[in-house]
Amino acid sequence: MTTRRKFLSGAGLAGAAALAAPAVHAQSKIRWRLQTYAGPALAQHVIKPAIDAFNKVAGDEMEIELFTSDQLVPTGELFRAMQRGTIDAVQSDDDSMASPTEVTVFGGYFPFAARYSLDVPVLFKQWGLAEIWEAEYEKVGVKWLSAGAWDPAHFATKEPIHSLEDLKGKRVFTFPTAGRFMSQFGVVPVTLPWEDIEVAVQTGELDGIAWSGITEDYTVGWANVTDYFLTNNISGAWAGSFFANMDRYNELPEHLKELLTLAMDSSHYYRQWWYWGGEAKLRVDGTKMKLTTIPDEEWATVEAAARVFWDEIAAESETKAKVVQILKDYNAAMDKAGRPYRYA
Repeated sequence: MTTRRKFLSGAGLAGAAALAAPAVHAQSKIRWRLQTYAGPALAQHVIKPAIDAFNKVAGDEMEIELFTSDQLVPTGELFRAMQRGTIDAVQSDDDSMASPTEVTVFGGYFPFAARYSLDVPVLFKQWGLAEIWEAEYEKVGVKWLSAGAWDPAHFATKEPIHSLEDLKGKRVFTFPTAGRFMSQFGVVPVTLPWEDIEVAVQTGELDGIAWSGITEDYTVGWANVTDYFLTNNISGAWAGSFFANMDRYNELPEHLKELLTLAMDSSHYYRQWWYWGGEAKLRVDGTKMKLTTIPDEEWATVEAAARVFWDEIAAESETKAKVVQILKDYNAAMDKAGRPYRYA
């Protein structure tokens, strides 16, 4: 909070100074503030290497200052802060930052939309999601830049989960849409600041977490306070994006826009191999959590419920129906393609 107050105070002073200052010369260094949804330990992997590389190449022309989860504004206020220009850019899923668009519900973990992390970039780059996202954010004055995949969504819990019955009454930190979906199975979704989660599990305020895969559980410390990891997942990959204030983005010269694109692609690629390798290695070699599994025939009822949920979402608007149809068509194509794209 102290950091946030200093930032807001400084932003006010900067705004007042800007009114009295002469016009900034074109050669002045461009400075952006970018806040990620990720906490400090996770940001070291999911974004910092890409931002460091961007700053190194941009040199005296531009610098992006990176802030981690809730550091300047709460994650739920990221969209509004970016839209106002209080911050310049964001890395987050649409769901967590509460963006007022028709595609918000599909950010984060839309249940069973993806089986593998590669599904996400293919859906955006080859199946039309990018055009839909770009148009939706243009309506609200924000530049959608690029989407990529993160890890699958698994439950990390204090008590073992061997059946759907074991999920009933469990207070779980998760994403809004994932929580909405899983509540039909008795899960109680809880929203807390990211940095409070570990303590909340220790004090019993939370029974578990369904916010990540096992790589993040180990990286951010949640594996230290949870005892079990459920191998069944709600979705095979989290979908998140980079966004920017529209005016600030439009002010960039073309070569810096291109450099920003390269940096984002670098970030997406890093996560592809970091998560994919980490999820397998920690299941096999990790020592902090015991693996549990809900039998396939029982978990199939959750997957079937997801398709009902998809239809409920599709009924809410024409744009949502269009996205859901793309997800259906894509998954049908992957099933038909067979191995290695899909397994029975």
